[in-house]
Amino acid sequence: MCRKFTGMRIEENYSLRSLNTFGIEANCRYFIEINSLEDLKQALTWHAEHPQALLIVGGGSNLLFTKNHEGLCLKMNIQGIEQIEETEEYVHIRAGAGVIWHELVQYCVQKGYHGMENLSLIPGTVGAAPMQNIGAYGVELKEVFHSLKAINRQSLELHDFSKEDCDFGYRHSIFKTTHKDQYIIYSVDFLLSKKARINTSYGAIQDTLKAMGITEPSSADVSRAVIQIRQSKLPDPKITGNAGSFFKNPTIKLSEFERLQKQFPTVPSYPVSAEEIKVPAGWLIEQCGWKGKRIGDAGVHPLQALVLVNYGKASGQDIWNLAMSIQKSVQEKFGIRIQPEVNIV
Repeated sequence: MCRKFTGMRIEENYSLRSLNTFGIEANCRYFIEINSLEDLKQALTWHAEHPQALLIVGGGSNLLFTKNHEGLCLKMNIQGIEQIEETEEYVHIRAGAGVIWHELVQYCVQKGYHGMENLSLIPGTVGAAPMQNIGAYGVELKEVFHSLKAINRQSLELHDFSKEDCDFGYRHSIFKTTHKDQYIIYSVDFLLSKKARINTSYGAIQDTLKAMGITEPSSADVSRAVIQIRQSKLPDPKITGNAGSFFKNPTIKLSEFERLQKQFPTVPSYPVSAEEIKVPAGWLIEQCGWKGKRIGDAGVHPLQALVLVNYGKASGQDIWNLAMSIQKSVQEKFGIRIQPEVNIV
């Protein structure tokens, strides 16, 4: 069923299966697609008049539905990429929250704007990227971030947030803590270099470039290498339902890591600070024997233990039960509690 309020289209009992990369069948009570700032204001006004749970969806690549959403779902589809300012060294661009992230990265690579190439092929949309400060292969969003515009859900005022305002950390921003559920990101601004700043610090990139016969890589070369790596390790959600990395890499105290290293000498690690060490969650999961394991249609990918997959008919609860079993076994074996990176609904 579909209703119209002041020109705004509201769908009822809308299927969200195509809006989550796990391919989980779930419905929402009401659904509105947001294509403009006016759409967003009208939708929030309607929501204020009809109070209920509110869910914001971008590309659906960071969601696991364990049940129907008994409320309103807004699909952010704000499009557009524009150049705001340009100097001899930098270019300042703005992208709508609904722009596909990888399409923005490829746009920048083709234009010769540097800094985003290591973030190629990350699923999702631009609006979701600052929420958890996405990152991959030695680069995080905060390194190319300039500012964003977000609408206050209550006042409907559009606010500007600088990099400092966002308080970025590892898979963290203020929109997951003190500002959680208070704002909806409308657009994001980026400051990119016009001079190449190649980052091949991750060994996999260096090895892939070498295999490609490239010794002096361009940003486009790095992007192609990252795409090749991700495609070789990660399943295509169009074929096998998944949400990429399901768990965050845990950060532990140095003293805890030293204890862990004595018991498990081959444990890989990455220094975060003088007192903290990051341990790959994928390695922890693999050591517990989960890599490639399947329970019904819910499973752990055979090439990347960090990725949980839906082989066809798994429910969200099936995936979640598997995730909790993995979490428990890692806790028991290593004394480390790994946390989901995916949002659970």
